[in-house]
Parts: sequence; C-alpha cells; structure tokens
Amino acid sequence: MTKNNFKARHMGEPVEKHDTAAWANIEDLKPVSRVPIPSEVQVKNAKEYVDTNQK
Repeated sequence: MTKNNFKARHMGEPVEKHDTAAWANIEDLKPVSRVPIPSEVQVKNAKEYVDTNQK
C-alpha cells in the first residue's frame, strides 16, 4: 500500500506570508517583554487596510 507523504514533504512551507504585516517593520522592542513595536506608518497602513476590508 502506498503511503501518503504529502504532509511530510510540505511541512516546511509557510502557510501565510507576513511580509506586509504591521509588525514586519519593527521600529523598537519593549525592554522587558521584548514585544516588537511597529513604526507609526505601518500601524496607519494596517488600520487603513482593516477599515477598507470590513464586511
């Protein structure tokens, strides 16, 4: 019987591309928690995207 190896072969491929996400352009990190803070331009772009794509 043939074994299906599709999942094993494609496990390393990312499901989504996050190149244009708001956190992709990290401007700063919080000192203790190491949380990335995006630039103000990226935050505005993300908000504009969400506002125009509301259903």
